[in-house]
Amino acid sequence: MNQKKTSSASSSQTSSHHRHEPALNERDNGTQGKEQHAQSQVTEVPEPSHEMNGMDHHKATSKQQEHESSDSNHGPMDHEVSSMDYSHKGHEISGMDHGHKDHEMSGMNHSHMNHEMSGMEHSHTDHEMSGMDHGHKDHKMSGMNHSHMNHEMSGMDHSHMDHGMGGMDHSMHMGNFKQKFWLSLVLAIPIVILSPMMGIELPFQFTFPGSDWVVLLLGTILFFYGGQPFLSGAKMELKQKSPAMMTLIAMGITVSYFYSLYAFIANHFLAVPHVMDFFWELATLIVIMLLGHWIEMNAVSNAGNALQKLAELLPKEVIRKNADGSEEQIPLEEVTNKTQLIVRSGDKIPTDGTILEGETTIDESAVTGESRRVPKTVGSTVIGGSVNGNGTITMEVTGTGEDSYLAKVMEMVRKAQADKSRLEALSDKVAKWLFYIAVVAGVLAFAVWLFVADLPTALDRMVTVFVIACPHALGLAIPLVVARSTSIAAKNGLLLKNRNALENAHHVDYLILDKTGTLTEGTFTVTGIEATGSLSASEVLAYLAGLEKTANHPIAESILAQAEKENITAKKATDVQTRTGIGLEGVIDGQKWVIVNQKGLEQLAIQYQGNSLENYQEQGNTISYLVHDGKVEGIVALGDKVKPEASQFIQKVKDLGITPVMATGDNQEAAQAVADYLGIEAFHAAMLPDDKERLVSDYVKEGKRVVMVGDGINDAPSLARATIGIAIGAGTDVAIDSADVVLTNSEPQDILHFLTLAKKTRRKMIQNLWWGAGYNIFAIPLAAGVLAPIGIILNPAVGAVLMSMSTIIVAINAMTLSIEKSGD
Repeated sequence: MNQKKTSSASSSQTSSHHRHEPALNERDNGTQGKEQHAQSQVTEVPEPSHEMNGMDHHKATSKQQEHESSDSNHGPMDHEVSSMDYSHKGHEISGMDHGHKDHEMSGMNHSHMNHEMSGMEHSHTDHEMSGMDHGHKDHKMSGMNHSHMNHEMSGMDHSHMDHGMGGMDHSMHMGNFKQKFWLSLVLAIPIVILSPMMGIELPFQFTFPGSDWVVLLLGTILFFYGGQPFLSGAKMELKQKSPAMMTLIAMGITVSYFYSLYAFIANHFLAVPHVMDFFWELATLIVIMLLGHWIEMNAVSNAGNALQKLAELLPKEVIRKNADGSEEQIPLEEVTNKTQLIVRSGDKIPTDGTILEGETTIDESAVTGESRRVPKTVGSTVIGGSVNGNGTITMEVTGTGEDSYLAKVMEMVRKAQADKSRLEALSDKVAKWLFYIAVVAGVLAFAVWLFVADLPTALDRMVTVFVIACPHALGLAIPLVVARSTSIAAKNGLLLKNRNALENAHHVDYLILDKTGTLTEGTFTVTGIEATGSLSASEVLAYLAGLEKTANHPIAESILAQAEKENITAKKATDVQTRTGIGLEGVIDGQKWVIVNQKGLEQLAIQYQGNSLENYQEQGNTISYLVHDGKVEGIVALGDKVKPEASQFIQKVKDLGITPVMATGDNQEAAQAVADYLGIEAFHAAMLPDDKERLVSDYVKEGKRVVMVGDGINDAPSLARATIGIAIGAGTDVAIDSADVVLTNSEPQDILHFLTLAKKTRRKMIQNLWWGAGYNIFAIPLAAGVLAPIGIILNPAVGAVLMSMSTIIVAINAMTLSIEKSGD
């Protein structure tokens, strides 16, 4: 496809280049199989509104087309999982207890790292971390219907453990690591003071009769208490035949403890030379590892805090309006559909609903990312979790629990976080191989040092290799970035249905945009009125409104709306008649007045060349003329206004190295005008949905990465065919199966926000992968003692510090991910 300006005036005139249906195996990355979700159910939906140039003035009706839509049942967004491996966690939505107002843990997955809660049975507390469910928590939505949002894990290969944990949330999980760290630190301090480090007595070290028994007792308690998460994690990893970092840590502390136990027995009960123990290394290793995990848990919790904030948006109590008109304050969990609620100024909207009485403005920034207050009146829909502005309203509840917008958003984000991307699958594979590399390196180090030194030194080298080689940072590299990016996206109204979209969007060749609603306002409005004779502009509008008052078409509606907006009283017209293909005529104040289009003006043999006429026509406007006594008394220009920010948006798209392409169902003149105005080189007019699908297909067959932006219904086939399908202007309709990304607002800037977030996410992933893998490449030889000849030797405690530092660096790098929204 060349870059010079191109267009197609009708679907029948689209070039043969657009007529080839691509084979599924010829599509670009991320596109295979997507369209099967979008091309089974046929639904009648209206075609996007068209500009009216050359159309019959009174036959401008919206055509109904049959378009392919999705048949996936996303209505209630139920994702049942019955018998699946733990690394492919799902959520079964059954019944949300809003009275508990807690956040259920949906299985934390984090490079196979198992965290067990202090004082809880193993079957109820292990949180494995393979795929990063660590950051995407199941949140019970405070105050939502008790029967709608309880997320349960069913049939998972994890000893059928219960992740519900009745009120146990992520912060409590983090709190247990905090508790374990502080108690372990208390146990470790006397061990460090009473024990030699590598056989070296510290200046402040002291002993007393029986002090070695104290060290043994404290070391044993510390091993089983402080080491519990690592021992339990190793057990689960081995059970799942996926040994990783927890197994390495467990091997390190187990070797240290049991060798120290042997040293104690040998020194007290066997006639052998003194054997050095490793209680000092054991204590420092466990304490440092617990501290690292605590810090990491805090980072993960912060990465996913956008979801927690969403869950806390709803009030605990609401005001119900009873049938007799009385008001009653009730708990939110008692609210059902059709309940009438009163929401006063400044209060939170408790559920999704429709306004029955009152007018107000709503702050939806917390739930959709819309920065401006949205005006609402009778009949308008409101979203649970948004904040009422300056008016009191009465609303009827239309959605609670899993049917609510918030519930759908949270389920979508959880699902996106659960999906594994290519980079994450790569990091998991590398982490698994690192375990085997570490074991081999540790055994080799033990053998070599046993040959050149003694047994304690050899054991020290092996334990250090086991500890420092933990692929902890590598396991966190992708999941932390994912948790952060998906939370940022949800907070800003960018709903990711397919997490791979973040990776696929880092490099895009073409951005295909619909005109109506994306680049333009999407409504047919009066763009200009001019008086050309003896009347004023207000009088022209009054005459136009009088003649159009009884008509029923978009032009009439736009003129009447403009008159109401300007408080213009329509003239009283009688004997109004339609003149087919020309316009209409009527009698006002006893005189004949006519409204005609360009064709009607020619038939009346009237010549008109106003100063602004050409300018209106170049912008793709429809022009109607008010004629009296053979003269044009005024003109009205109607069209779909280009959004003020659209021009800047197109330029920024070009700055990103992406070629914008406009594909619209509107006529050639309207498409040409908008393309010229915005500087879009390639555009296609009068395209039906299947034409758009073929256009996308041709680009993809050429090996190009294509982002298709559409309304999610008419454009379902092309959204499914594209590398990435973005449904824009969906409002609160998040169940659009054919799209990878759903933008709740209709702002073009949100497309840029997504593309920017995708690029930044990819960059962070690569940075973290390099750091995680690079750390292990350099750390393992160092731990094995290759630099010992020049005096550089690491003990297990220092290895633990370095390993924890690498994890913290990865976490901090992920947390710096952000996007800047205009106006923020």
